[in-house]
Amino acid sequence: MRHKSRNRMYGGSEKRRQIRFYSANFPSAGVSERSANEPVRGGDWSDYPMAVIMTFSRFGYAPKSGADFLFKGNLPDGAGPSSSAALEVLTGKILCELWKLPVTSQQNAVFGQFAENRFIGVNCGIMDQFASAMGRSGHALLLDTYTLDVEYSPIDTSRASVVIVNSGVKHSLASSAYNTRRRECETALANICVHKRIPSLCSISDDEFKELEGFIEDESCRRRALHAVSENSRTIAAAENLRSGDIEKFGRLMNESHVSLRDNYEVSCAELDFLAERAWEMPFVFGARMTGGGFGGCTVNLVKRGSEGEFAESISSSYRERFGFDCAVYNVSPGDGAGVVR
Repeated sequence: MRHKSRNRMYGGSEKRRQIRFYSANFPSAGVSERSANEPVRGGDWSDYPMAVIMTFSRFGYAPKSGADFLFKGNLPDGAGPSSSAALEVLTGKILCELWKLPVTSQQNAVFGQFAENRFIGVNCGIMDQFASAMGRSGHALLLDTYTLDVEYSPIDTSRASVVIVNSGVKHSLASSAYNTRRRECETALANICVHKRIPSLCSISDDEFKELEGFIEDESCRRRALHAVSENSRTIAAAENLRSGDIEKFGRLMNESHVSLRDNYEVSCAELDFLAERAWEMPFVFGARMTGGGFGGCTVNLVKRGSEGEFAESISSSYRERFGFDCAVYNVSPGDGAGVVR
């Protein structure tokens, strides 16, 4: 699943120093034209690549010319597989190629997060942008979001396939409770820090959290923090399971993650819960959980190799019977980060 782009660079007079965007995915939106020197938000999909250009300018990489961008992608919009992060990282990669900028893949991911935080208004973390920029074929990526240290764990694709199921329920992180969840975690951290200074929720263990959770005054904030701490522990254990080839334990951690996202972080919905729970009932599914910002979007499923067709048929018919409309199923594979195809 990827975004593709074609572009043309042009210079010339100030009048022609414009950034123009067109998406084959949104043809009715037409061409969005922005000033290369004084970019402003236009309230449509092109805000995302424009925000990246604004970010590059903020960090000393101002546009050297005007440019035309043509985008085409096969990531479902608003479904949770981080199409916005992919678009941001792709735009950064294009800028580096167009203007020969000395920006690393890691910096490109950071710029993508900055663009979404500062100009789009979503206080997202860096996971999605980092995966789009730093992915490695056949591997899962373990990222310490505090230090940006990264490790890679091989996925045994001879035993398991990654299958995405799109619920068809669209979400919008900017208008959802995502930013609220972020604030609730920050409040929980602040409550704890009154009694014990810690750099982040994910710097403490599950046992340490049990000792400190009583300092968190609000029950909702306490549950948000519980999810953050326990998810960090699950993620570290999941990487170890992949390295040891224990797909079964890895799958069980996926299931536990969904339960915590549903009950503690409260970002799931009826459709996502149904998809995950139905997948758990299938003997050829190792694990399943929601993915993305929640409140709609997709589940990610680890399915026994060779059972992808049976899984797709079973989950689709069950979903249609339950909700009266279709979900979409995608077979995917872990790939490399954004790069140039010559």
